[in-house]
Amino acid sequence: MAEFALPKNSRISSRGKNHKAPAGGRVKKFKIYRYDPETGENPRYDTFELDLDETGPMVLDALLKIKSEVDPTLTFRRSCREGICGSCSMNINGRNGLACTTAIEDYKGDVRITPLPHMDVVKDLVPDFTHFFAQYASIEPWLKTKTPDPSGKERLQSPEDRAKLDGLYECILCACCSSSCPSYWWNSDRFLGPAILLQAYRWLADSRDEMTGERLDELEDPFRLYRCHTIMNCANVCPKGLNPAKAIAETKKMLVERAV
Repeated sequence: MAEFALPKNSRISSRGKNHKAPAGGRVKKFKIYRYDPETGENPRYDTFELDLDETGPMVLDALLKIKSEVDPTLTFRRSCREGICGSCSMNINGRNGLACTTAIEDYKGDVRITPLPHMDVVKDLVPDFTHFFAQYASIEPWLKTKTPDPSGKERLQSPEDRAKLDGLYECILCACCSSSCPSYWWNSDRFLGPAILLQAYRWLADSRDEMTGERLDELEDPFRLYRCHTIMNCANVCPKGLNPAKAIAETKKMLVERAV
């Protein structure tokens, strides 16, 4: 299991807090990255001990228990708790994933939790998604057509064409894949990254969209698309089991075919 880089500009302080659980029970240690830019202090790790007999089965349950009963200043994102919204994406023992679908029992020793790697940190486990979502907006992720809408009807597609969107539309924009991609770490200012490129191909593959040429024109760039080197970290960490690298390869194939 590869360990991904820490968030940008991290100099971990040796000063950290330890919160011990009462004696007895099945005690598990959670080592959690803490950073508050308003204090001006370097980031640090705080260690919390929890009795697993009094904690839910998922990593998110542990974080909620710590915030509710031990340290209310602990900051993280969460919403659905069902692996659908993507809010609780973070790095757990060196692997990106969703805290709500990651079982505590999957880890034999201590559990170390940090924000998604190589992203600016707003506070504690909350990364700054401003640039990520700006890149998402740049691909214009909506159906674009030139012909008038069918009078009073939907734009239809065959079951076969609809099936081509499987493995694409399920993306929840959690950024686990992009923040695990070394090419994105090095070139995130211009490389769109696996999550956004998968979303871009989702519209290229949609039979109802009529702006394929224009979409390909926007992607045909040495950095926006071609910085993907098929490292495959994206497919390895995707909590939905998707394969962004395959979508990127299909996009490159479309560009080659139209040039022939």
